[in-house]
Amino acid sequence: MSDFVKVSRHGDVAVVTIDNPPVNALSFHVREPLMQALVELRDDASVAAIVIACAGRTFVAGADITEFGKPMQQPELRAIVATLETIAKPTLAAIHGTALGGGLELALGCHFRIADVGAKLGLPEVKLGLLPGGGGTVRLPRLVGATKALRMIVSGTPIGATEAHEAGLVDAVFDGDLATHAVNFAGEIARKGGPFTPVRDRNQGLKETDLAAFDAEAADLARKARGLEAPIACAQSVRNAVTLPFDAALAAERAL
Repeated sequence: MSDFVKVSRHGDVAVVTIDNPPVNALSFHVREPLMQALVELRDDASVAAIVIACAGRTFVAGADITEFGKPMQQPELRAIVATLETIAKPTLAAIHGTALGGGLELALGCHFRIADVGAKLGLPEVKLGLLPGGGGTVRLPRLVGATKALRMIVSGTPIGATEAHEAGLVDAVFDGDLATHAVNFAGEIARKGGPFTPVRDRNQGLKETDLAAFDAEAADLARKARGLEAPIACAQSVRNAVTLPFDAALAAERAL
């Protein structure tokens, strides 16, 4: 496929491995072959399930900082995640090390997520004065609830795999040999059959939202932000995930 994205087959399970050391950043040289691989595997009838994994010491730990401030080359992360959500067969992110920023947003595009027991997951963009730009503020609340998402995104602090599992962000946690567990997990899900619901179409976490309590906590966080714009924008974007249809909330995230 490319030096940065490789595809292997394990029976009817395809594993897409990102290999862009040291932190598997989502540079253009990763995004382009990743999109190509996903489209090809989506359309390949012999593939029953797709795993996204990373080589080296970590899952995708964010964007490529060398691309900051430059015109974004296509495909953007948003387009890759949207393509993932068109795949009818089960998709699974196998997370080790850290899944941060765009890495977690990529994982949120999959139907399922599993993690190594030592993994950490988060959206730390607020610490750079930024808003997550790949749909994280809209998809994360659908899994963990608006209040949990608010705290994660406004603090920018990653959570561990066990906490992520308890919150509903990951579906299973394993200790060792994550690659084998990922293939087995994906294969078993495929054998059980679908339909498989993308995160964008889930709303259990949103149904439980107490908007008054959410607004009170968001206001408290805004006071602590002392005029910083990013935490306030993040809180608004999470609120939009609760009150707006998915596509409208996604567009609003991009506009903030």
